[in-house]
Amino acid sequence: MADHTPPLESGQLLSPELPILASPPPPAMVNGEGPQQVILVQVNPGEAFTIRREDGQFQCITGPAQVPMMSPNGSVPPIYVPPGYISQIIEENGVRRVLVLPQQPEFHPGGHSPLHHPPPPPHAHLPAFIPHPAMMPPPHHLYTGMAGGVGDMSSQYISQYHPAHIYPEQVSTDSHSQHGRPSLVHRDDRTSKTHERLQKKLKERQGGGQVKDSPPSSPQKSCNSPPTVDIHNGIGGKGLEAEQGQLRHTVSSPDKQTGKRKIGESAVLDKEAQALQALLSTINKPEVSDIEARGATVSWSAPTKPESENDSKEDDPSFSEPLCYDVSISISGKDGKYQSMHCGEELSATLELLRPATDYHVRVQAMCSGLQGNPSEAVSFTTLSCEPDPPNPPKKISGTKNSLLLQWKAPCDNGSKIQNYILQWDEGKGTGVYEQCYYGPQKQYKVAKLSPASRYSFRLAAKNDMGTSEFSEVVDLFTSCSVPLPPFPPELEMAGVTWLCLKWQRPASSPKEDDIFYILEMEEEGSVCLLREKRINFLIGVYYLFISAFLHLLQVAAYNSEGKSNPSQVVELITKPDIPGCPFKPVIRGRVLPNSFKMAWEPPKDDGGSEITKYVVELSEGTSGSPWGQVYSGPALEHVCEGLKPGCSYQTRVYCMSEGGQSPLSETLQVQTPAVPPGQCQPPRLVGKPKAREVQLRWGVPQVDGGSPVSCYSIEMSGPQSEESKEVYQGPELDCSVGGLMPGKTYSFRLKAANKAGFGPLSERFEVTTGPGAPEQCKAPSTTCKSSSCVVVSWEAPPCNGAPVTEFRLEWGAAEGSMQICYSGPGLSHEMKGLLPATNYFCRVQAVNVAGVGPFSEAVFCLTPCTVPAAVSNIYVLKESELRSYDTPVDPVYSPSTCLGICWDPPCDHGSEINSYLIDIGERQPIVVGPVTKHVIQNLQPDTSYRIRIQALNSLGAGPFSHTFKLKTKPLPPQPPRLECTAFSHQTLRLKWGDGPAKATSDALQYQLHMGDKNGRFISLYKGPCHTHKVQRLNESTSYTFRIQAFNEAGEGPFSNVYTFTTPRSPPAPLKAPKVERLDDNSCEVTWEALPPMKGDPVIYSLQCMIGNSDFKQAYKGSATTFHVQNLQPNSDYRFRVCAIRQCQDAPELSGPYSPTVTLSSQRNDAALASSAVSSGSRIGTESTRARQSLSDEQCAFLILMVFAVIAILIAFVIQYFVIK
Repeated sequence: MADHTPPLESGQLLSPELPILASPPPPAMVNGEGPQQVILVQVNPGEAFTIRREDGQFQCITGPAQVPMMSPNGSVPPIYVPPGYISQIIEENGVRRVLVLPQQPEFHPGGHSPLHHPPPPPHAHLPAFIPHPAMMPPPHHLYTGMAGGVGDMSSQYISQYHPAHIYPEQVSTDSHSQHGRPSLVHRDDRTSKTHERLQKKLKERQGGGQVKDSPPSSPQKSCNSPPTVDIHNGIGGKGLEAEQGQLRHTVSSPDKQTGKRKIGESAVLDKEAQALQALLSTINKPEVSDIEARGATVSWSAPTKPESENDSKEDDPSFSEPLCYDVSISISGKDGKYQSMHCGEELSATLELLRPATDYHVRVQAMCSGLQGNPSEAVSFTTLSCEPDPPNPPKKISGTKNSLLLQWKAPCDNGSKIQNYILQWDEGKGTGVYEQCYYGPQKQYKVAKLSPASRYSFRLAAKNDMGTSEFSEVVDLFTSCSVPLPPFPPELEMAGVTWLCLKWQRPASSPKEDDIFYILEMEEEGSVCLLREKRINFLIGVYYLFISAFLHLLQVAAYNSEGKSNPSQVVELITKPDIPGCPFKPVIRGRVLPNSFKMAWEPPKDDGGSEITKYVVELSEGTSGSPWGQVYSGPALEHVCEGLKPGCSYQTRVYCMSEGGQSPLSETLQVQTPAVPPGQCQPPRLVGKPKAREVQLRWGVPQVDGGSPVSCYSIEMSGPQSEESKEVYQGPELDCSVGGLMPGKTYSFRLKAANKAGFGPLSERFEVTTGPGAPEQCKAPSTTCKSSSCVVVSWEAPPCNGAPVTEFRLEWGAAEGSMQICYSGPGLSHEMKGLLPATNYFCRVQAVNVAGVGPFSEAVFCLTPCTVPAAVSNIYVLKESELRSYDTPVDPVYSPSTCLGICWDPPCDHGSEINSYLIDIGERQPIVVGPVTKHVIQNLQPDTSYRIRIQALNSLGAGPFSHTFKLKTKPLPPQPPRLECTAFSHQTLRLKWGDGPAKATSDALQYQLHMGDKNGRFISLYKGPCHTHKVQRLNESTSYTFRIQAFNEAGEGPFSNVYTFTTPRSPPAPLKAPKVERLDDNSCEVTWEALPPMKGDPVIYSLQCMIGNSDFKQAYKGSATTFHVQNLQPNSDYRFRVCAIRQCQDAPELSGPYSPTVTLSSQRNDAALASSAVSSGSRIGTESTRARQSLSDEQCAFLILMVFAVIAILIAFVIQYFVIK
């Protein structure tokens, strides 16, 4: 669309914002709506511009063309920029243009592309006025069948690139040389397939393809399409810079550029790839032969390994795939930008479509398996000169009836200066046969002795030393004719308030080929005023006026190059009247009523040049966009709005009508009508069935709310025997429940509603009859005991309350709060059986009818007579602990092997206290005991089973026996074992008993070990099946007492005799390593820590010394904590250690463990620095020893564990790096 924008696909529909928009500065006034601008939309060749016409249809205009558009507010409409393009606004000769350019202009190799025809410049006499698009004739070409794509369109709509002249004086030398020529890149099928295969391998190697979201490449960026550069001759200015950038752009495959970038940005290659890339970089510079004006042949040799490396077989790269060569050229020097021209497996290539007489640099680059070597050294060559390019057609500068003055511009000379031009014409015959009318070096020529108003065809060619160019396109030019006759008077086509649309006829005597201009004149107040001069290419002219309803006198005259005609006759034309102004805002007259109000208004100040015919009043209910309705139309200045709703908001407005049309709407008047009480409600209705003492009522909102929301409702009720009404409900709800009514009675209800204006009228009466009620409460029933387990209950029927009693319900229970229904039926009595003797019972009764269940009577208490006791339910065996707490005297030699302690749950005495129990033990004599629940049966056989049952007796007799329970005596308990001490220390004692193993093998026999405390009491230490136990946390030199007991399932055996064991004394604690300080060369001082006395026993110390590798010898023994060692031998190492010794009063001494060893090394030169860091620093220049402590077992184990962990980590790393990867 811009001078250098790549052509879009021919099947693409463009939006109106897409082409170039050029806006001339002078604004215009249209219909008095403000400043407007005419926008020139330039459509380039091969492109399309789509607009929407007034009828709603879309019209597609093909280029080259300039479409005038009208901007309503004087601003350039927004520009839609396609993906991959940017917009650039430039100003050229007062005209703003918006250029849509690619984001990154790419250089095109060797020459300029086929050129587009520039649009014809506006005529010198073309006025600034441009008709509205609705008044324009349709364009010459329209797109049809766009849905089908490119294949559905005719061939003339597909983008074509026609060659055109290039004028060197208008194109900078930086854009192309003076010998420039179009250059197109063509590739054969084999080259294209090789390129596609290389790109596919490169994508597979780098793991990526084309980005899905990237915009599609334009036709210029395709490898199989010729590169194009649009150069419009005759259009200079700031657009030239874009032309130069377009000439320098590079046409290459996007995939290839992506592959190169990815290879350049990839990580370090492996050794094999590096060797292959180095081999590809050894390619020699190419050779150029067969140089012609527009082509040359380039050949090269395949890359080879240097001879010095031929003998080495290590890392010898081999080509797994055929080599591919990329030939690129540059026209901007050896270090300039290169463009790919050939890609294939051959060792030679023919470069075509080059510029004549142009300096080129060519280089070759080898590729294999997705890798690229460095380009070879560039070789320069210069193409030969040739004949000039075809020039542009000649242009008409001026002309008369008998002559034409032609002018043209020089084309590209292609390296050889143009010497002559050949101008041919058809002599006005129109036969297509051309004769030469001029031959020479000039760039203009005047053709004379021509016929008036005739057409002549011309064509032009250029010639230099290399030959003659092709002829330009044929151009048709016309000669002028005589002075035109006066035109017919202008006719009124259309009239407006501030404008008139006129048309006039072309003079009949003037031929169509003659260029005729027109002058439109207007007489106003006796003077002739020249308003506008315009060249008319069509039969419609428009003139705009600015006074409404005014008489104008107009005439028109025609002229051409020969002179001006007489004016036409004067015509009288009148513009239409304008619309009137809006009336003043309406006002309220009087008081606003609930259903009406009176409004008035004033006429507008401006009537638009015609009388007001009527006023129209519109009314809208509410303030939120309700539709407006017309309520009055007439000449009056006031109106009464009736039929309104109370309590509603209304809006009203006025406009007037005249011959000029409808005025704007006046300001809106807001009116609020007052509210009234609500209207009469509908009677309330019954919800569900009426109950005996309650009814549920519901109602709806009144149909008329009086203009205010209903806030409250009131229900009034009148009784069955009284006409007096009383209010039973008042509130905002739409239902209520009325209680406290009598069963089977008729009541009447009335409803009224209220809002902020008050209560409305009562509704009509609504009568409701209540249903029957449940029976009344029964009297307390009476009870009669027939036996200790049978009672007769009787009752009386209560008042039925409007419905006969159908049944009675009797509840019976032992507690007043837990009674259950035991009878339901019409009878008035019931016999209760299966009761417990001497038991309290409660009963109550209620009556039931069809209306419901009556309330229960009062509860009645009943006590059944006494009887013999019940049977004993359970018998238990007493434990020994429970037996000891029993109060009855028990044989002190009680043993569970010969006795059975039993207990039982006392049964129910049935109202008479139990005085004794009878215990039956099978074949033995029964045992009678008192009123107790425990008893010990003695003199039984060990490990023997007995069948026992018990019977309770009271004053009324003996109760039944209980169930028989089988009980068994236990076997005899075991004897205690012998206890002995097997190991001891100052804090622990290890005890052992019995002959079994240390750990128990069964749970049949277990032991309990007791230890005596200071108070003589024994505390249990251990209980279990083991035969050993270790007693810890004891004091030294202390005596402890122990006893042991054995037990099994037969019971616990007797305790053993008391055993006494004593703990020995404890040795002193180990000391820390002593500190050694050298006093001089022959003496040193050894110090160690002091220990407190141990339970009154003093502590002394023993210091041992070892010289070299000899044995330790005692150097000191005493109570001091320091010792001076004298007579040290030079160049000898001394080792010291110390231990504490406890001096017992009545026992031998106890020595503790020795401390860690400390070493005193011999004095050396390098020992001074180390000794100064260890010593206290109080003495300078003296030598001190370094304490070397031996590692403990825990430290050695930790050190070994750390070494194994480090080795395991290293092995895992090696496996991960060398084996897995």
